[in-house]
Amino acid sequence: MPAAETCPVRGAGNCATSPHRPAAIALRPHPRLSLLLHKRSMIVALALLALLAFAMTASACLGQTSLSPVTVWRTLRGEDTPYTLIVNELRAPRIVVGALVGVCLGLGGALVQTVTRNPLASPDVIGVGHGAAAATVLALATGAVASPSAMPLVSVGGGLVAAALVYALAWRHGMQPARFVLTGVGIGVALSAVVQLYLTDSELDAAEQVKLWLTGSLNGRGWAQAGPLAVVLVLTLPGLVWAGRAARPLGLDPETAAGLGVRVDRVRLGLTALGVVLAATATGAAGPIGFVALTAPQLARRLTRTPQLPLVCSALTGAVVLVTADLVARTLVPPLEIPVGALTSLVGGPYLLYLLGRRR
Repeated sequence: MPAAETCPVRGAGNCATSPHRPAAIALRPHPRLSLLLHKRSMIVALALLALLAFAMTASACLGQTSLSPVTVWRTLRGEDTPYTLIVNELRAPRIVVGALVGVCLGLGGALVQTVTRNPLASPDVIGVGHGAAAATVLALATGAVASPSAMPLVSVGGGLVAAALVYALAWRHGMQPARFVLTGVGIGVALSAVVQLYLTDSELDAAEQVKLWLTGSLNGRGWAQAGPLAVVLVLTLPGLVWAGRAARPLGLDPETAAGLGVRVDRVRLGLTALGVVLAATATGAAGPIGFVALTAPQLARRLTRTPQLPLVCSALTGAVVLVTADLVARTLVPPLEIPVGALTSLVGGPYLLYLLGRRR
């Protein structure tokens, strides 16, 4: 196999001979394989990785019992310390679940916003969270699921069914992004009514359980939730690699993309399915956590200044946002732990108004 070739690129086109610093590098490890790496995106990704490591370390150290990083490291290595329960059983699994949920939400939001070409769209908007909530409520109301460990699977199934229903209703000789978003809003409102009806007509204990899940929380989450999240991310990795290449032509208008040989409807369906699977899995693990899938891709795009939504940086931004938000939620009003979903919604609301103002 020939050695990998590199080629400076000014944008997304061919090699440039300009003396200015190139904006991207094209790697060709194989004649049939080429990768376009934006320099700023790589720098931002490294910075986000460092920020995520710092946030995870701070989350492991801070709380009602504050620990030093050395003590946390010794405990994680298996040394005999008095803080094994706090670090290994309570904080470490929660931090890992938070990072994985943030990655899934960041990726899901980036894919859905790429399909809809709308920064105000997210898996929450197209009914994924509402479908998961309605499925959970129906399972509790009917007693169809007796085991609590099966509830995340019910939530994932509900989110997938809701997204499939939205896609089917929005299809009219092709999928129009505006119709897709509006249909998702309508389905979400209808499913919210189902949840509210259950809350007003159910026993107090069952209603409290549903209300706690609806806020979105990492409290009590452990390795049982982290395992399925990691498996889904590994299984969807080939699809994410494909999505990184397939999403580029969708930045053009549909006629131009189709003229370049892109099967627009099939690509949109594939990207939507991939984003919904990731978002539904995250919702099943931690409940509906609002605004992370909405804000993470847009923050990543502003940091990288790329024309398309960067998937890797969106995933890392989602992880940083959620781990940091959970740390603040745990330590803001001790000993009370605010559900992280309530905190992200509180911060994300003004950001949504900011986006609406810019769109106007």
